[in-house]
Amino acid sequence: MTTPHEGELHGSGLNQRLNWLRAGVLGANDGIVSVASLVVGVAGATTDNAALLTAGVAGLVGGAISMALGEYVSVSSQRDSEKALIAKESHELRTMPEEELEELTQLYRDRGLSEETARRVATELTAHDALRAHLEVELGIDQDDLVNPWHAAMSSAIAFTLGALLPLLAILLPPPGIRVPVTFAAVLVALAATGAVSARLGGSKPMRAAVRLVIGGALALVATWLIGTLLGTTGVV
Repeated sequence: MTTPHEGELHGSGLNQRLNWLRAGVLGANDGIVSVASLVVGVAGATTDNAALLTAGVAGLVGGAISMALGEYVSVSSQRDSEKALIAKESHELRTMPEEELEELTQLYRDRGLSEETARRVATELTAHDALRAHLEVELGIDQDDLVNPWHAAMSSAIAFTLGALLPLLAILLPPPGIRVPVTFAAVLVALAATGAVSARLGGSKPMRAAVRLVIGGALALVATWLIGTLLGTTGVV
């Protein structure tokens, strides 16, 4: 028997947890970029702490709710689809068991098993738990580990909030003369870190992902700061 190579992922439960972790990192990244862009834009127009706090908190709360709602709707749709597929598979197993056994056998043949081995495996799994066997092999679904929209919504809201707190504190705590450079530095370092972490979780190169996020974040910050400066200079704000 071969031993799993170090660093490989095994099992749908582990993969799903990694997906949630990756989604959390991306949610934090959204919080960093969106709130940083907002408060830097306001800082370009005014040095008033009350205006900065109001803009930052409004962006944090609105963004967290938006992220939670979006994730809830998305994951609810996915869960509904999974439940519909489970119901369909249950019906097919009840109404045409022989055809389903042949289908499972073919799936194992397609994976490289011989006719005899595929038939034996399919028969034994069907006798043990036919529905579970079909869901896992045919559809990649674990009926005991369906996605939870409430967990997804809460995770997204928390991740966004944690990410958003960084630029909010970075713009409020330093003296007015250095708050924008401090925020730029804090945000770009945080984006590099989240880019590297998400890349490692996805198995890609951390440096490339970090550079992409840093460049994109820097462009967003410069653009909003210039807009805020322009509006503040012209007296629109």
